[in-house]
Amino acid sequence: MPKSRNCIPMLVFLMIAVFIFSSAVQAAGMVLKLGTSTQPSHIYNQAAEHFEKIVEEKTGGAIDVQVFPAAQLGSERDMVEGLQLGSLEMTLTSTGPLGNFVPQVKLFNLPFLFKDREQCYAVLDGDIGQSIADLFPRVGIRSLGWYENGFRNITNSRNPIQKPEDMKGLKIRVMEDDVFILTMKTLGASPLPMAFGELYTALEQGTVDAQENPLAVIHSSRFFEVQDYLAMTGHFYSPAMLLISNITWNQLSPEHRKIITEAAAEAKTYERKISKEADENLLAELKKEGMEVTFPDKEPFISAVAPVYEKESVIKAIGGGNAEEGQKLIDQVRNATR
Repeated sequence: MPKSRNCIPMLVFLMIAVFIFSSAVQAAGMVLKLGTSTQPSHIYNQAAEHFEKIVEEKTGGAIDVQVFPAAQLGSERDMVEGLQLGSLEMTLTSTGPLGNFVPQVKLFNLPFLFKDREQCYAVLDGDIGQSIADLFPRVGIRSLGWYENGFRNITNSRNPIQKPEDMKGLKIRVMEDDVFILTMKTLGASPLPMAFGELYTALEQGTVDAQENPLAVIHSSRFFEVQDYLAMTGHFYSPAMLLISNITWNQLSPEHRKIITEAAAEAKTYERKISKEADENLLAELKKEGMEVTFPDKEPFISAVAPVYEKESVIKAIGGGNAEEGQKLIDQVRNATR
């Protein structure tokens, strides 16, 4: 009995200590690290900083969003894995690596799937996009919205591109996705999957001849310094996603979840706007930097990549291992964009 009585003050002390520690943590606020792979001037980081400003203002500083550009926190795949582990709170990433986590995302990696931004937004913000976004919590991640990477175009250091035959044997870096790889092989190129952070050096050293990205990436990454030719192929429309770790989400109060959701939607609208403006302005800037620009007829390219849509492995991959589901998703998008 004496030992039991002596434990009571210690128990009270521990309870008080835990309360004080919890109060201190709450007063210090919550830090959300948000990583991207692109340079600070890129639209991803402008959007991330816009999101940061909204969240910090609406939470009165209780949530501190810290943006880390230029792959400071790892490659896009590394960061998505960090969300699963809880070692990173948020990322704004291209869809390149996401098919490795949610296979249905590969749907949006199909070539020439969309004609214009209006079609893209209608599908991404509609039932199809939402049904795919809803799959992310199964892998420990939550989607906060479909952002934009943009229509992708090809740069290279070998020759101007006017027709698919001009790509024969071209060593081109692609994102780490089998649909991207198959598309470039179908066009006659030699694709090499590579993390974005390694790309500039690879172009500079001649490890690869070419790469494909939206104009905002080409300009902000200064690829014009190591690439002579730009072909406006628009062969892929590449969405992006703002993602948050489920572990982080579950630590947020309902009020803070609401603020983050609303801030993400506002930042998405802002990001899409500046992405469109970038496409309108950056072509002239890249010409000024000395790039030779071509505007290939897209029809021969569309015809050349048609076999990608018929490839059983692609259809099955898009369906998460189910070819019937994959074909259903493809048909839904095609019907929505007619």
